[in-house]
Amino acid sequence: MNWLYVPAVLLFAVFSIYPLISGMGLSLTNWNGYSPGRAFVGFDNYARLFSDDVFRTALINTFIYGVGSTIIQQILGLGLAVVLDRVVRGASLLRAIIYLPVMVSPVVLGTMYYLIFRYNNGALNDLRALWGADQVAWLADASAGVTIIVIVNSLQFVGISMVIYLAGLQAVPNEYYEAAELDGAGWWQRFRNITVPLLQPAFATSVVLNLIGGLKLFDVIQVLTGGGPGTSTHSVSTLIGQTYFGNQAAGYAASMGVVLFVLIAAATFVLNSALNRKRVQL
Repeated sequence: MNWLYVPAVLLFAVFSIYPLISGMGLSLTNWNGYSPGRAFVGFDNYARLFSDDVFRTALINTFIYGVGSTIIQQILGLGLAVVLDRVVRGASLLRAIIYLPVMVSPVVLGTMYYLIFRYNNGALNDLRALWGADQVAWLADASAGVTIIVIVNSLQFVGISMVIYLAGLQAVPNEYYEAAELDGAGWWQRFRNITVPLLQPAFATSVVLNLIGGLKLFDVIQVLTGGGPGTSTHSVSTLIGQTYFGNQAAGYAASMGVVLFVLIAAATFVLNSALNRKRVQL
């Protein structure tokens, strides 16, 4: 046994395995999060989840945030990578500007977008007022709120996809493109038959990372809408926070966390398996 692995294994056990097992145990109790006493309730919390309309809405929103953000980030990230992979003046500066939001706290970025979309004195409504248009309560509508959250999350983290795709593009040998060009293949044919197949490893990495990030989205939702109006824009993560701290139902919140963990783990496993089968070796 290599003893150099021990510190890493201990850290993983303390900060990952123990909290997971502890959370599973809490999900079987009625603990309120504060009092020392707790009672074992078995799977009552999980049974309650299936009849909870608020949790069902949060679960649907979670899939929308995860899948919607992932799709947008792949399209924009790949498009930006293809453009910036070419030798153009200022490409390095543009890459840095696009990646910059990734390094900004989601709370800070969410606050900035809140100042844009809020009803009173919001930048967008102020611009509409200059044109003589009526103000719009962007964040007071459930559908609009969910859409805005997806867009904001996508724009913040599109730089990650761009960097991953740039690395993938730069790993493709130029000889493939030169040979295809000699055979008379146009740009679209080279992109479809060479670039896309050889970008499968980058695509798999980008999709999995973006999907996991979207499924556990919390900060942006909390800052932009707080889960409102009502509970219509909650994700499972924000609902867990409200259930634990607002409703003082730690056991029930823990059951939500376990369900979210299982969903993310299952989605990651299935997606990885599907994408790895399509990889093309250079």
